[in-house]
Amino acid sequence: MRACLLLLVGCGAALSAQAAPPSPAPTTIVIPAVPLGRWTPIALLPGMGRPVDTAMVSARRRALLACIGRGVALIPSAHTRDVERDHEQDNDFRQDDTFFYFTQLETHDAWLLLAAAPESGHATLLLPPRDTAEERWTGVQLGPDSVAARLAGILDVVSVDSLEARLSLAAQDSAPIYLPLGDVTSDEQRSVELALPGREFRDLRSLADSLRLVKDADELRRIRTAIDITVAGHVAGMRAVRPGMWEYQLEAVIEATFRANGADRLGYPSFVGSGVNGSTLHYDVNRREMRSGDLVAVDAGAEWGQYTADVTRTYPVSGRFTARQKALYDLVLATQRAAFDSVRPGVRPGDLERIARRYMKGHSGALCGERSCDEYFVHSLGHWLGMDVHDPGDSDARLQPGMVFTIEPGIYLPAESLGIRIEDDVLVTKTAGEWLSAQAPRTTEAIERLMAAGGEARRP
Repeated sequence: MRACLLLLVGCGAALSAQAAPPSPAPTTIVIPAVPLGRWTPIALLPGMGRPVDTAMVSARRRALLACIGRGVALIPSAHTRDVERDHEQDNDFRQDDTFFYFTQLETHDAWLLLAAAPESGHATLLLPPRDTAEERWTGVQLGPDSVAARLAGILDVVSVDSLEARLSLAAQDSAPIYLPLGDVTSDEQRSVELALPGREFRDLRSLADSLRLVKDADELRRIRTAIDITVAGHVAGMRAVRPGMWEYQLEAVIEATFRANGADRLGYPSFVGSGVNGSTLHYDVNRREMRSGDLVAVDAGAEWGQYTADVTRTYPVSGRFTARQKALYDLVLATQRAAFDSVRPGVRPGDLERIARRYMKGHSGALCGERSCDEYFVHSLGHWLGMDVHDPGDSDARLQPGMVFTIEPGIYLPAESLGIRIEDDVLVTKTAGEWLSAQAPRTTEAIERLMAAGGEARRP
């Protein structure tokens, strides 16, 4: 028995020795004294407590009413989730984009009622009565009172209980009723239909989405902040990565840097794909151990003030590109540059895509064997960016100043366990394009120079 015990102890020690990974080099998350996303909150506002740009949202409402011309627009806010039934780890309240665009409020279970008329437009904000007992659990909420009117910049603020009466009053004639049909619940839509039987209902989303395509000054400020925070996360990831690190550990460094700089949340799940995982476009399992010689493609973006960034960087886990990795990377980078150099008002996104693919095809040489490398560029060149990572809008619209979109060419070679994507956020100016995410190193030289500071930790 004693011999068996000693044998088990010995085996346990051997297994422990085999299972114990080498001690990782410490990674420090930099906590800035002044976060990039710093702001002064207003205690009486729910959610993030950010002040409302009342002039800006009023201008947006007027623009919407001008599009409608005649009728009534009714826009619901998002609802809180049920903490008893929904996944608690995913219980973060996020406002409905359409409601936020026209109010900048993070309050829940509310409605915005807009009456369009040739001579004027009236806005009414309908809020649930305050429940002080509930607020002990959820925090302060706006109520139908003068405080809400002042902070929201909407003079007519009433209880949501009066929705049916207000809607009937605003929609006295046969003018259509506009609802964001994809955002309202079936119960909400049914309630409105019962209040106004026989009326014509139209979808508000296409009108609202068309207004969102060109960003105003407030939106651009929020997007720039989200991108600055995102760049800080990508830089932190490049400094921290090393062989033996797991993808989720790199993900943790990047996302912690987002939060340390004031990000509200992620704009989308982070994709950290090393080796063959980098050739899977939306790989987000992030559970592989990274090895020397791997490239890792990191697609991660922070959200700030309801607006998100979308940036991808691909870099060598060991700190230096191989000759082949560099050649392929430089082709992707030059392709991105060719598309960016053609950005100007009047150009269509499809034009940029054709330019990018033509460039990649014409400069592939023998890099991808007998086939042109553009055949391994398996997704579109980019997409609109804003409150959503794939913001709505006409994909064939001519570029205008104030539009924001991504340029993200890539080459994916699963047979070589290799994927390269470079993604940047671009603002259309009066004459050209502006790199918004340029501070995240993009050339192989700049990436290797940044990573050199952590070279000792990367050696296998």
